[in-house]
Amino acid sequence: MTRFSEEDRERIRADLIDAGHDLFARYGFDRTRVSDVTDAAGIGTSTFYQFFDSKEALYLAVLIAERGRLFETLEAEVAAAETPREEAETILRTTLGQVRSNPLIRRLFVDGEIRRIDERLNGTSYDDTHDSGGDGETVGCGDGGDHTADSGERVAFDRVLPQPDEWVERDDFRIDDPEVVRGLMRSLLFVTQARETPVVPDGTYDEVEEALIETVIEGLFADSRTKSHTDSQTEP
Repeated sequence: MTRFSEEDRERIRADLIDAGHDLFARYGFDRTRVSDVTDAAGIGTSTFYQFFDSKEALYLAVLIAERGRLFETLEAEVAAAETPREEAETILRTTLGQVRSNPLIRRLFVDGEIRRIDERLNGTSYDDTHDSGGDGETVGCGDGGDHTADSGERVAFDRVLPQPDEWVERDDFRIDDPEVVRGLMRSLLFVTQARETPVVPDGTYDEVEEALIETVIEGLFADSRTKSHTDSQTEP
């Protein structure tokens, strides 16, 4: 077995994840072979198994890394928002756009790929009750080998949007449970499945999605005039 320096191991592992990312995004999990990944990364097939126990383990690492990138994108976009209403709208628009345009994000959040891969990996743990992160998916360590995500990736995978915790403390926000808010926003991602299907008439999906976003945002944040009218009715 070839011995690699720590620097070489980090580089090769990163190359494998990058190659896997491109191939899994283009062809999906089932149509991508380990040899396809190793050819793209410029290493031998035997070397692959010094870094990942299986194709499933690599796919898991790719999905975790992709979710981390999505959170980085969300953080950058939300940072420019000036109000909680703009934060919520930005999160919805950005996430829906990612699900529509990024096949790995769609497979992660909409197709439930983590569940399917977890069933094939005996060394990982799937535990909905331990989840703190927004999509009900937690990755646990197996035997400490390279087939599981390292601790840095696991932190990224378990990350949760902090904004709903802040929104529910506001007087003008209609929901008082941040997990309900996160569940609502996750559920909205499934609307993307209606694109180019008989569910939504041809050419109208963009209008439907836009109307959905506007309706949800208006429903989450009470209009100041409506709130004032309601308050006046409850005054003695």
